[in-house]
Amino acid sequence: MRKLLFIIICACALVSCREYQVDNNPALRLSFSKDTISFDTLFTQQGSATLQLMVYNRNASALMIEKIWLEKNDAFSVNIDGEADLSRLSNLQINGGDSLYVFIRLSQTKENQSNKPVLIEDMLHFHLASGTNQQVRLEAYGQDVTRLGKKGKGRTQYNSAFTFTADKPYLIFDTLIFGGPLTIDAGATLYMHNGACIYALDQVNANGTLEAPIVIRGDRLDNLFDSVPYAYAGGSWNGIYLQADKPQLYQFSYTDILSGNIGLYCYNTQKNATSTLQMNACRIHNHALYGLVLLNTNAVVSNTEISNCASYCVYCAGGKQDFIHSTIASYFNYTNIRIQSVAKDDAAAVFIDNLSKTEQTITSFYNSIITGFLPNQLVVATPFDRYYPGAFIGNYLKTDTLPVPNAAQNVYWQESDTTKVFKNNFYKYKEYVYYDFHLDSVSPAIGIADSATALPFPLDRDGVSRALKRPDAGCYQYQP
Repeated sequence: MRKLLFIIICACALVSCREYQVDNNPALRLSFSKDTISFDTLFTQQGSATLQLMVYNRNASALMIEKIWLEKNDAFSVNIDGEADLSRLSNLQINGGDSLYVFIRLSQTKENQSNKPVLIEDMLHFHLASGTNQQVRLEAYGQDVTRLGKKGKGRTQYNSAFTFTADKPYLIFDTLIFGGPLTIDAGATLYMHNGACIYALDQVNANGTLEAPIVIRGDRLDNLFDSVPYAYAGGSWNGIYLQADKPQLYQFSYTDILSGNIGLYCYNTQKNATSTLQMNACRIHNHALYGLVLLNTNAVVSNTEISNCASYCVYCAGGKQDFIHSTIASYFNYTNIRIQSVAKDDAAAVFIDNLSKTEQTITSFYNSIITGFLPNQLVVATPFDRYYPGAFIGNYLKTDTLPVPNAAQNVYWQESDTTKVFKNNFYKYKEYVYYDFHLDSVSPAIGIADSATALPFPLDRDGVSRALKRPDAGCYQYQP
């Protein structure tokens, strides 16, 4: 028995010693948590977040790394176990079953003189004492941008006509004030830094197309955590404010305004000088306060999605507004993961304020959808419901039956409709399924729209024809 115990103790000692003993067998290799470290698209002249690589020695014996180096060494910075100078990392021993932490970031990159993202790549080499050489690929895309405004400078004002072109994206810091006519060309992309906003004091023409939409969004292109992009978090920039003291015309088509505090805030300071908004095939999505605010503003909003705002998706006070074939969906933070910095207010998707004694609000919805996860998604605040002049025709509505005279052909929410209206009204991050407000195959909004009202809008927001069958409510015609 003593002899057996002595043999076991000796065997354990040999195994324990082996993990510290370097083995130069060329068949033994390191293992890596990833064979490629990939960064999201990054703006040139700016650095990146830091990504982590794990280097494992899964062998029983120790391995000796003679040298670690970057092949090009012109874009990436590497820190290994606290050492940022790779030339000082020689004869680095990794014991059996042990590991190394490697932290990698993209250093400030140079302008690449290209309007499109350019691949930036390098190879991180690990040369073992056995003569074996192993590599991990590093890659990123650098995007040149036109920078407007400066961090911490407050505001920059342009008093003459200004045009955002589609040549290359714009990176906007702080507040830009446009005193003259503002034009945004089809295909233009505006990346808004934290707190940045746009004030337009004159007319606006944002002329996107189905093939070349305009995109206005936050400037974080990396992930908040895991597989959740920063683009999914509302409040990453301030908003767009259209403010005037005389009548102005604002035209927006195929424009996506995403993940700010406020999407579009239209305000005329003179109650008798109402401005006009014409909006077609746009998307205002995921804002930490409001989506579309119309104050003393006439508007025609067609084929447009306004969705997922912490407060009102649409707020109207003063003026005449018509919403035609639009989808208003309030499912902000309706998910099993906390990614928003604010909670959803107990607010309806649409609030119509007709309580002013001096300025009437006449808001109408035709062939549209108003819904969300809270009980009542449409509020018409007016002194006498039976005299309200606004119309509600051919809509799908999550509200009580409207006690207004011009309400007809509407379908009202039923409890069984909770998960059947849209393809997906809940964000499932583990399944990589984001909100999708296209219609589900059994949606109660299919085939309920008024055909005569739909005639001037033969195509939906995706360019799908409404002429093949009776049109659906909302901005998306159902597609199998």
